[in-house]
Amino acid sequence: MRYTRKLFKTKDPFDTIGTNELFLKAVKENCEFQYNNCPEYRKILDGAGFSPDDLREYGDIERLPFIPTLFFKRHRIYSMPRRKMLIHATSSGTSGSYSDIGFELEGLLCGLDMVLTVAGRNKLLSPVPCNYVVLGYRPHKSNKTAVAKTAYGFTLFSPALNRTFALKFKDGKYIPDLDGIINAVVKHSSSPFPLRFIGFPSYTFFVMKLMEERGISVKLPKGSMIMLGGGWKQFYREQADKGELYSLAKRTMGLDEECIMESFGAAEHPILYCDCKNHHFHIPVYSRIIIRDVHTLEPVPMGQTGLVNLITPMIKATPVLSIMTDDLGVLHDGNECGCGIASPYLEIIGRVGLRDIKTCAAGAADILSETYNGEAMK
Repeated sequence: MRYTRKLFKTKDPFDTIGTNELFLKAVKENCEFQYNNCPEYRKILDGAGFSPDDLREYGDIERLPFIPTLFFKRHRIYSMPRRKMLIHATSSGTSGSYSDIGFELEGLLCGLDMVLTVAGRNKLLSPVPCNYVVLGYRPHKSNKTAVAKTAYGFTLFSPALNRTFALKFKDGKYIPDLDGIINAVVKHSSSPFPLRFIGFPSYTFFVMKLMEERGISVKLPKGSMIMLGGGWKQFYREQADKGELYSLAKRTMGLDEECIMESFGAAEHPILYCDCKNHHFHIPVYSRIIIRDVHTLEPVPMGQTGLVNLITPMIKATPVLSIMTDDLGVLHDGNECGCGIASPYLEIIGRVGLRDIKTCAAGAADILSETYNGEAMK
């Protein structure tokens, strides 16, 4: 992991052009490890006629075989014994199945370097104590979801005076308490300390709409902010325009647009993406994104819509080097943004469900599933 550790210690988190060669070496380093330590991954690459040695120049990354996230939801494959994995993170499992991603020490150290760099650049690290309101799960030993770990992790960026969670574990299940969230927002609005509101854009929007319907509006203390993460997921059809969301935040919580920060990531792709001042997700040095044609899976030019292929060499324990999501997205030239960050930025258009369209990515997951059976995939 020599090249990978060096990559994650890069001072400028958006110098993608200057780190292309290092990124290639880190990807090859990870690919070689996965190929030599994960029989299933070796079989996938062999079946595609691809070898780690084929990663000779930066453009070869586009040819690296990807694994659809759907495949990880159906199978458990790892590149090291479970005893060497310090933690596991799972996807939300809203469809009934979920991914289980293992992390080893080196991968976690890379993640720590990344979080400190990105959070520092976005001024999320602060010595000032804060109150936290989380539209998410209260931590419980039975909950290993990445979204729960991420939300709790965001409450460590500054000393937490108080944490209020929307979903509380009771009698073996999580019970939503939106009234408790609204009460906490009202209560902390009179505190001398900032309030950091953490949640999915969809649920945050719904809570603020509920506040407005009830005639509740507050003025949060100076330094307060809304930290959005996770996208709209199953509510993408109800997705509100960002301008509408920002306006609602101003009316209900007294927060200006610059006090709203959005991030996204995935259990199968543990990279922290934070939006810039113009609310665009620029690609950091820790990853690369390829947009692929829905039907042919070939890379499409910048500016065209397609399936989002995410690549990162961050972890060794699980072969998530290159994964294909069921998100539709567009890559834009970073210079079009105007924020000063030159790396391309990703716009998420929506989510492709299997009921909506049979993509090649979904088909690839089915083919991979049929390739293995019995003990090989347990």
